[in-house]
Amino acid sequence: MRGWLRQAAGGLPRQFWFLWTGTLINRVGAFVVLFLSIYLTAERHFTQSQAGLVLGLYGVGGAIGTMTGGVLADRWGRRPTMLLAQSGAAVLMLTLGLAETFPQILAAAMLLGVFTEGVRPAFSAMMVDVVPERDRVRAYSLNYWAINLGFALAAVAAGLAAQADYFLLFAIDAGTTLVTATITLLFLAETRPAHRHTGHTPPGGMLTVLRDRVFLVFLLLNLASVLVMMQHTSTLPITMLADGLSAATYGWVIAVNGVMIVLGQLFIPRLVGAHDVSRVLAVGVLIIGVGFGLVAVAGPAWTFAATVIVWTFGEMLQSPSNATLIAALSPPSLRGRYQGLNSLSWSIGTALAPILGGLVLQGLGGTALWVGCFTLCAIAAAGQLLAAPARARRAALSGTPVVSAPPPVPPATSPDLSPASTP
Repeated sequence: MRGWLRQAAGGLPRQFWFLWTGTLINRVGAFVVLFLSIYLTAERHFTQSQAGLVLGLYGVGGAIGTMTGGVLADRWGRRPTMLLAQSGAAVLMLTLGLAETFPQILAAAMLLGVFTEGVRPAFSAMMVDVVPERDRVRAYSLNYWAINLGFALAAVAAGLAAQADYFLLFAIDAGTTLVTATITLLFLAETRPAHRHTGHTPPGGMLTVLRDRVFLVFLLLNLASVLVMMQHTSTLPITMLADGLSAATYGWVIAVNGVMIVLGQLFIPRLVGAHDVSRVLAVGVLIIGVGFGLVAVAGPAWTFAATVIVWTFGEMLQSPSNATLIAALSPPSLRGRYQGLNSLSWSIGTALAPILGGLVLQGLGGTALWVGCFTLCAIAAAGQLLAAPARARRAALSGTPVVSAPPPVPPATSPDLSPASTP
């Protein structure tokens, strides 16, 4: 166990552990977005489509925040951008909890999306700045583990808090966000590299990315899975409440997702091995579709938990495979733009998913929604297989094989678990 711990966590910089600790604390208290659709329909008595619009505007704000935060992180600095975004998010969480009218809630949700998502580019940039290249795989794995452990704990805790008082969701989330901002203020140093005006711009810029049909097809197919996956925070809780289940029940059901990822994600690379990434993505998105499609026949709480188990396994297959494919398709000089466009596609999917899901649920009913989710994923799975030859040709030109798992990264030669390397 000691040897495994050294390989997994030894020798990482002190500043990484402060980032990791902030991530865990923030995720444990991430209540608002997870339970926002329940709060809007059960406490504020809004319609399903109105709840979907609020969540959709949060996604629009997130897209704006991601782009703005990225620019500020490079021009202004990582640390001040994070402080501004975290402090603003805490204030807006309380504002949203106190808002009374529908227009007020719409405005507060959109601004909350701007500030909450605005911290991500600066956070990611700081992690790249402080972690040496040889250790980044381990660092990102540990951070992903913290995110999902926090998500699992938050889902259960938020359900209990909602039973006592819905405003606790907003107050606790704001409090943990302020704790994270305090960590940023007291323990994180600025890491932005010195600005150098070289006058060099990668050839083609964003136009090159927008003309890359292979990559754009990938984004479109991935958008289909995002539209389905994001139903777990919007129409899934509404469906469970309509079936007579409580907010606390939804909390522990959705916590299964985080628990599975925490326990099983590190075994996925060995499972998929050297399989073609497009085939793995096809299987993953099809499993996601089956999981959400089964919601149409779910009734008792354990059956909803079973559907979460199914689609979570598909998500676990997709996550590393998506990252591998993006790396294989993006030229080194344009990787930032490719990653940026990929993030924007997720923001678009996050914005559209609750709006479209809410409209279908209210207009056509639950069966149409969940069967439609399966159908969309089945089409996306077929598209992944059809796109495989073009992706293989692109990867052959760059000399990067399109497989699901890269070669294992050896541990650092001198792992260090001294107090200086831990929080």
